Amino acid sequence: MKQVHPRLGVNIDHVATLRQARGEDYPSVVEAAVVCFQAGADQITIHLREDRRHIQDTDVEAVSLVTKKYGKPLNLEMGCHSEIVDIALATSPDWVCLVPEKREERTTEGGLDLNDEANFNKVKESCERLKIGLPNLKISLFLEANPETLKKASTLPIDAVEIHTGEYAKAFLHGEDVESYLGEFRRAHVLLNEANIGCHAGHGLTQESLQPLLQEGIFAEYNVGHWLICQAIFDGLGKVVATMKESCDKNPLV
Repeated sequence: MKQVHPRLGVNIDHVATLRQARGEDYPSVVEAAVVCFQAGADQITIHLREDRRHIQDTDVEAVSLVTKKYGKPLNLEMGCHSEIVDIALATSPDWVCLVPEKREERTTEGGLDLNDEANFNKVKESCERLKIGLPNLKISLFLEANPETLKKASTLPIDAVEIHTGEYAKAFLHGEDVESYLGEFRRAHVLLNEANIGCHAGHGLTQESLQPLLQEGIFAEYNVGHWLICQAIFDGLGKVVATMKESCDKNPLV
């Protein structure tokens, strides 16, 4: 039986962060996407925030053209804002990952709160709009590894859940015991597998903190961005992506 390995999604938001800092045309997110694919990335992830702090509307179409050229998926992270949903419907990404957004946050601080009825209904409405407008679109939700939340997610028209690994990544970085997090992730995988929903992971991950997760073999996809772009300053984007992809290829899924 052929082994299946986890997919590596590279988030290139912070290439755009550098560009927006000076208002120049460089560095190019298009060139970044090309380099990532040439180094072995399985998909490109970009987050079109309502405040447009990094990725811009024109980037979505430009990066989409690159993903189509390479025959790889575009994963568009977005909040449940009507305007952003309209842009997704117009640009037809392969995946949409719905995430929470607050203007004052530095980065996404946690998973969607589906236990709040208003939030749940907003997510449900966005999912339904997207599925009606783009029947072939796949949708994931950015969530905590919480059984109650995951069970509520399973009632929505989604294809996957991306588990928020931010707290795990911080604990790993500080040398703390991460077994409790790994236990949560294992239980989340079982619950999602029973509901026939894909189990993905992302946020805060580094080459080092990725290794215990790869050894578990439970996440079908990882989306890595901030650390990867930072490390590229020293090692080059292609090399960092290739190294991480090699790690994914050495660890088959269970």
